[in-house]
Amino acid sequence: FSSMTLAQNVAVPLREHTALSAGLIRDIVALKIALVGLPPDSAAKFPRELSGGMRRRAALARAIVMDPELLFLDEPTAGLDPMIAAGFDDLVLDLKRMLGLTVVMVTHDLDSLWRIADRVALLGDGRLLGMGTMEQLAASDDPALRDYFRGPRGRAAQLNHGERELPRD
Repeated sequence: FSSMTLAQNVAVPLREHTALSAGLIRDIVALKIALVGLPPDSAAKFPRELSGGMRRRAALARAIVMDPELLFLDEPTAGLDPMIAAGFDDLVLDLKRMLGLTVVMVTHDLDSLWRIADRVALLGDGRLLGMGTMEQLAASDDPALRDYFRGPRGRAAQLNHGERELPRD
């Protein structure tokens, strides 16, 4: 919400869905802001005062403020430069481990898939084209999967993450 500070934005779910005291909400919000790697002084800033990467982290803080078991992310690295996107991937992996989260992520970012995903479902033409680990999908002989995972961007992403290169088609 553009008229609210970062802390107020993160607090919305707690204010709407719990009967916690203002002091406890303030403490939880500060913890979640710290967990996503934002500095404490960012809590008083408005969304327009935050960079794109900081806004993504702020949204993540709000998403985890209620301690969910399941986290949905929709194109979380879209529009971010590669270094910021890699940092966001690291953050998601850290939160996944620390908080025991199951993460469901919609993305076209092959680097993020190689770094984060345990299992992938590739959708196209209104249907499920394939499902499995990145290694399984990248090794598939299915033409749709082959084009997606073994094209130039797919091979580059795979090599960036230490996977053996698959044959070119």
